[in-house]
Amino acid sequence: MGGRGSIDMAYLVIRLRGTINVPYWARHTLALLNLKRRFNATIVPEQEPYLGMLRKVKDHVAWCKVDAGFVKQLLEKRGRYEDINKLGFSSIDELADALASDKVILSRLNVRPWFALAPPKGGFKKSSKHMYSDGGILGENRELLELASRMI
Repeated sequence: MGGRGSIDMAYLVIRLRGTINVPYWARHTLALLNLKRRFNATIVPEQEPYLGMLRKVKDHVAWCKVDAGFVKQLLEKRGRYEDINKLGFSSIDELADALASDKVILSRLNVRPWFALAPPKGGFKKSSKHMYSDGGILGENRELLELASRMI
């Protein structure tokens, strides 16, 4: 929906750091992203305001582009909604495709705008205190979908 001529994608964002000793500005930004607790995940559109928010709290979250298949898996196992037809979609596949291709925003639907995940099975393979570019898992992480699939 950015109008750049290409199909916009959505980002999967997971909060990986806790709630202790978080500065006010970071706590506020994380609350705007609906990430108030550790291991909460959400799906946000690929738009500049959201990217700015993600860069601001990069020491607390990890994010990557997400596809419709993973969104469907996330909705089936961790989604909370009453009836998919009340949301205006005929199937969970249609909802997952709309979320992954940035046609609809999770917080504008009448559903809980975050997913509560479990700690990853098998633990973190890399440091949860360092950026992805420094050998950790925080920030923009291309391997986040593998980690998130162990958290569902």
